[in-house]
Amino acid sequence: MTLCEIQQGSQAKIVSIGGGRTAQQQLRELGLFPGDTVRVLRRAAFQGPLLIECRGTQIALGRGVAAKVVVE
Repeated sequence: MTLCEIQQGSQAKIVSIGGGRTAQQQLRELGLFPGDTVRVLRRAAFQGPLLIECRGTQIALGRGVAAKVVVE
């Protein structure tokens, strides 16, 4: 399951981050690492971005990037 499939208000643990080197680096710079727990705060309509919370920080991710984050 990927981060973009998680329902609003739900929590999940990051298992791995796929994609290319650039996508992985961008997510690391935002503070997202395997093993972190994230919560989906808001899902924008019409395939818009996700607003997530990780370690007390709110982060907006596009659906394309969120689809590269594998969670459980």
